[in-house]
Formats: sequence, structure tokens, C-alpha cells
Amino acid sequence: MIAADHNAPDTNRDETAIEVLLARCAARDRAAFAELYKRAAPRLLACLLAILRRRDLAEDALQEVMVRVWQRSDQYDGYRGRPMAWLVSIARYYAIDQLRGRRPLVGLDDTVVSRLSDAKAQESVEAAESSGTRSALERCLERLTVEQRRCVVLAYSNGYSHEQIASALASPLGTIKSWVRRGLASLRECLGT
Repeated sequence: MIAADHNAPDTNRDETAIEVLLARCAARDRAAFAELYKRAAPRLLACLLAILRRRDLAEDALQEVMVRVWQRSDQYDGYRGRPMAWLVSIARYYAIDQLRGRRPLVGLDDTVVSRLSDAKAQESVEAAESSGTRSALERCLERLTVEQRRCVVLAYSNGYSHEQIASALASPLGTIKSWVRRGLASLRECLGT
């Protein structure tokens, strides 16, 4: 017997409420925007924190994201996806743009390298370090797509599972697995291991 998902009705009700609030925001209802902010801000802040890794940057980004939501609320289309997914995608793209503007995107230090748990990834790191080319690893990480780099770093330096990455990035699990797999393959090829 399959256990019933007791959160599903609450999730659907919350999504419906957010959809209604977005429609009211499109009509420039400031009270609806205040309510939308109250409902969505905690989840958006969590997403931004996962990407930006600094609370001050994430809080600033949240304000900018909510301004964009207000400005683009008329662009939300319920037929193309859930409202919270739409909000999270705005936050994700904004955070990624912020990271692109702040180079380097990924800095590795000894604590990050020591936390790598995948044997093949660890071999790649050891090969890079043993030849004195730690910068080669950083250079190879820079060659990955933003998505691949984020997934690899979240998986191997933060210890996130594929499911946790999918949740943090609001992306399908299969997509996350693909980004991790392709990212690791690209790293191995770049490092020659």
C-alpha cells in the first residue's frame, strides 16, 4: 500500500494562492505583492543562499528578484509551469548572473578538496595537485557550463545528494544527474585523467 502524500493538498493550495497573487500583481495590486513576498521570500532566499553562499548577497539579490517579479508578473503563464517554479527560475537566473559578474566563480581550497567523496573525482583532484597544477582544476571547472559547475561543486564540496541539488536548483532530478555526469566527464577529460 502506498502512503498518501499529506503535503500535496497544501502544496497545491499554496501554488494556487501564489498564482492568484501573481495575477493580482499583474494588475498592480500592492497588497497582493506584499502577500506574495511574505509567502515566496523564504523559499527564494533559500535558493539564492544555495547559489550565492553569502547571506548578505542573497538578501540583496532577493530584493532585486522581487522587483523583477513585480515588473514581470504579467508574463507568468500557468500553462507553462507552476508559479513557484517560475519565481525560483527568476531567482536562479539572477543569482547566476551575479556569479558571472564576480569572478572567479569557484574557488577551491584544501577543505573543499578534502571533502570530495567520489573516487574518480578525488583521483582527478589528486592528479591535478600532484603535478602542481591546482589551478588546472580551477581552469577546468571554469570550462564547465554554469549548471554543471554548480552541480559538481554542490555534490562534491558540499556533499549534496542529487535530490538535494534538484531541490536547491529547482530542476528535474534527471537533469541534475546529467549535469553532474557530464561535468565530471568534462573534468576528467580536461585534467587528462
